Amino acid sequence: MFTCNLVLDKESIMKTIFSTVLLVLLSSILSFGDEANKLSIINDQQDHSSWHYVQFGEAPSYIEFAKSRSILLDFPSVQPETKSIGVIVNQDTILLDHAQPLQIEMGSAATLKVSIFDRTNPDNKNLLLSGLTSMKIKVIEKKPLITNDAIVFGILFLCLALIFYTSHSENKALKKFYKYVPALLMCYLVPSILVSMGLISADISKTYSIAKNYLLPTALILMTLSIDMKGIVRLGSKSLIMFFTATVGIVIGGPLAILIVSTFSPDTVGGAGTDAVWRGLATLAGSWIGGGANQVAMLEIYQFNPQKYGGMVLVDIVVANIWMAFLLLGVGKREKIDRWLKADSSAITERQKKVENYTLSITKNPNLRDLIIVLGVGFGLTGLSHLISQGITGYISSIPSMAQSVLNSSFFWLVVGATTFGLAISFTKLRSLEGYGASKMGSVFIYILVATIGMKMDLRQIVENPMLIIVGLIWMAIHVGLLVGVAKMIRAPFFFLAVGSKANIGGAASAPVVAAAFHPSLAPVGVLLAVLGYALGTYGAMACAWLMEMASKF
Repeated sequence: MFTCNLVLDKESIMKTIFSTVLLVLLSSILSFGDEANKLSIINDQQDHSSWHYVQFGEAPSYIEFAKSRSILLDFPSVQPETKSIGVIVNQDTILLDHAQPLQIEMGSAATLKVSIFDRTNPDNKNLLLSGLTSMKIKVIEKKPLITNDAIVFGILFLCLALIFYTSHSENKALKKFYKYVPALLMCYLVPSILVSMGLISADISKTYSIAKNYLLPTALILMTLSIDMKGIVRLGSKSLIMFFTATVGIVIGGPLAILIVSTFSPDTVGGAGTDAVWRGLATLAGSWIGGGANQVAMLEIYQFNPQKYGGMVLVDIVVANIWMAFLLLGVGKREKIDRWLKADSSAITERQKKVENYTLSITKNPNLRDLIIVLGVGFGLTGLSHLISQGITGYISSIPSMAQSVLNSSFFWLVVGATTFGLAISFTKLRSLEGYGASKMGSVFIYILVATIGMKMDLRQIVENPMLIIVGLIWMAIHVGLLVGVAKMIRAPFFFLAVGSKANIGGAASAPVVAAAFHPSLAPVGVLLAVLGYALGTYGAMACAWLMEMASKF
């Protein structure tokens, strides 16, 4: 029997506070300020033998910042008739009388985006014989000890295995540790620590690209094919109303939180380009409406600076855990809350037996054949999603007015295609594949993806914007306020409020926990609504991102 008491709820709150303090202190210790890049024309008398030599259009795989901060950028392939050129490095511009070598003094390890243009004829797109006008120079702090992706993948999977094993251990010390440090946080944090130790590097490894392009869409398919629309409808209209209210609360809460915080701390919700905070908050919307897969989808679609992604992960974990603690506290007072809401919870009791029977009807012991079929459907439809994505973006790129929009993102259509395929087959007999553990396989892929994202995180960036926690709390307050208001209006039981919220905020990982806190047989209700959240996560998060982009301009 699932039990919940006040002591555990207090521990959940302490766990959140401790995690926050731990991360902020750790990031403060490791933090250092980034310097701007400096551009200057080469002096012939300078000794540049130790500099990194780069020819425009022929960038090396990477440059080690630790060896030298200076890059000698040469332009030997520029057309001889070009008298003067302009060079743009990230957001800095320098004008050259001719195609002479340029010194780039790097302020920190980061990817440099370099582009050139003809000063006398800006429309000239043929400065180089190759027709190239831009390139990227990847600058890493130092070459990692391990560069073989087969070894990197093995290390990441071993880290996940150890985290999952230790987080469920009966060892008193480990149990005490995981009371205060969530296992999910460790899945992000451990790879990040390995990067900071110089063992591995996301700048060199291709594991993230593989996980993003192949495992993520497959996870979306496997986690949405089990959605039982009829089963969800049979739960009653109030459960769906509260679920969609929770979704709407997240969609409108994001832009409202930006507008509120901008009145007293505009820098907190500002930023430009890939550093724009609304882009990072879009990943939060993906997580809070859907789950990890939708969160990563938003990260790729809106291209938020991955070095600052750690701050968004922190907001996600801290704010969601605080709300989780309050929900578990409310479970023990559900009868009192239901009386205040004037709700009738008898329908929930009647559904308990039917839900138990439904769960038993789809649960099977899969053999090798079943597992192959599940993976075949997932990866097969992923391949088809890639094919469709290529076709659509090929057409959209030919339309000038749409070439720079998100609709011209192949990854966008990959995610939309995978989600749509998952929804489509949920109306067929293939939805029975959930009985063979389809969503569990999808979860494995998601956690692999989580580990590869951890390689891209820089927790030192957290201290740059601690006010993001305030943004998250205001956002959550709007979400909760809307839920309470609608529940009071339609007299919905607290169960529907709690599970509807966590099906969005927590997804399949925590919605069943909250549902089971009411009664163990109701855990599948949380799963069903959470799966619906996975299906809507991409679409809802994109709507929220659009509204937040608008709000950030006020």
